Amino acid sequence: MKAAILVENHKPLVLAQLRMPERLSFGQVHVKIHHSGVCGAQLNEIEGAKGPDKFLPHLLGHEGSGTVVGVGEGVKTVKPGDHVVLHWRTGAGLQCETPVYDWDGRRVNAGWVTTFNDEAVISENRLTVIPQDFDLRLAPLFGCAVTTAVGVVNNDAQIKIGQSVVIFGVGGVGLNIAQAAAMVSAYPIVGLDIVDAKMELAKQWGVTHAFNSAKTPNYAEQIRQLVGPQGADVVVDTTGNARVIEAAYELTHPDGKTILVGVPRKNDKATLYTLPLHFKKVLKGSHGGSSAPDVEIPRLIRLVRQGRMRLEGLFTHEFALDEINEAIRMFRSGEAGRILINMQNAPARLKP
Repeated sequence: MKAAILVENHKPLVLAQLRMPERLSFGQVHVKIHHSGVCGAQLNEIEGAKGPDKFLPHLLGHEGSGTVVGVGEGVKTVKPGDHVVLHWRTGAGLQCETPVYDWDGRRVNAGWVTTFNDEAVISENRLTVIPQDFDLRLAPLFGCAVTTAVGVVNNDAQIKIGQSVVIFGVGGVGLNIAQAAAMVSAYPIVGLDIVDAKMELAKQWGVTHAFNSAKTPNYAEQIRQLVGPQGADVVVDTTGNARVIEAAYELTHPDGKTILVGVPRKNDKATLYTLPLHFKKVLKGSHGGSSAPDVEIPRLIRLVRQGRMRLEGLFTHEFALDEINEAIRMFRSGEAGRILINMQNAPARLKP
């Protein structure tokens, strides 16, 4: 198998051929991976955002699509030939011991799901079967970006018809939060980012008003003119930046909810006035939108097929696995929506 390996924090990933385990153990599934998404979680791992990484060297990636090649003992929810979504939230089935790969005699660790590799051993409960005719190029979006976003709207924020929503950061997750908020008839839906190109992109996915927060010093005042002087009903942060978290909390109505999706760096501390939390204000951290992939992915596929939800266009850039470090650089630039890694072919560098 070919894989991109995190050998050292703050360094490029290393591409290498690894040897698969000789046999599948209880609950393990051998998957040929076709496509992978790139998420902020991988950037955090590369940069050691949560502190020292005791598992180095290890594999990365937590959203993808693939075909089941073989199954270990006890596996019942998938079988060889099935098309599957690979996701980091737990679904149906067994949780296995994590696999270990061989790199010319060196141990390479992996979690229950990895997708920056063209083959992998995956835990059964990180796989959900999808219809054979569903586009495997779009399916990785169900591994994190779409299911997290829909979960934020349905489970974490429980947005009601007509409630106002503000989203800080309109990358892959933020765009889908806007889409899901529009689906439940929230209004207005305000998107903020620091990249001009994302302003128009956001409006294509449900945002009704967009601001470049770096170029609009009084954006909070302008948003209050839209949502009311006390702030928005729901404010979501996808950036994990402490200063942005503070701004999001300040923009939230005293009876509203601040939902934190982005993961902050270990030493990036936010300062908040917590008295409103003793009354009706809510501050909540999201864990993948509390989504249940095996339940929600089939529902979302029905919506896509009926034209009630869009996926095409969310991937703004596409790279081959050999170009993984270029993909990481593009993600870090903030200019992309969602980035696709294509394991099958070397695609054009950029896609509209």
